[in-house]
Amino acid sequence: MRAFIGMDFGNEVNGQIYEIQEKLRKYARKGRWKDIDNLHLTLKFLDEISPTQKIDIDEVMKEISITRRPLYLTISELGFFKGSGSIPVLWLGLEGDIEELHSLHEETDKALSAIGFLPEKRMFKPHITIGQDIIFTCDFNQICEEIGKIQIDTTNINSIFLFKSMQIHNKRVYFKETEYNFSRKA
Repeated sequence: MRAFIGMDFGNEVNGQIYEIQEKLRKYARKGRWKDIDNLHLTLKFLDEISPTQKIDIDEVMKEISITRRPLYLTISELGFFKGSGSIPVLWLGLEGDIEELHSLHEETDKALSAIGFLPEKRMFKPHITIGQDIIFTCDFNQICEEIGKIQIDTTNINSIFLFKSMQIHNKRVYFKETEYNFSRKA
């Protein structure tokens, strides 16, 4: 099973993200847009895991989640990772409990490395990918000016998930496999 640890923002927030995607599509000549049901924040990509590894992951993630309090995050920034010719990843950035989110990422990476997963080499940049391989018809800064400030208040994030990633009809589809609830009071 191909898997990752991530956060889900819920239907209401995903609907607001979809509205932003729709505004941006008008400026795009081509690209792939994330499906509304696939919007998430990745804490740790695991790749293929076995049933035995899933048991170990569940144990580790339950231990981590019981020490965590809910996170308050606001979606507040449109950005991209640079590529040549296209925007390989178009994303929405976050504000709020970012230090706590970084701490959660570090603890998750360290704990999963201890059970055999490769540690993350790249710096963690909390984001929600909304599109890939995007080619816009005009300057990105002009687009940002025209669509205006992005502000989506989220509710508290009370859990993280082990997501299963499957290829269905040549598209990636993500399913929540296991939920790990934050148990510490805010």
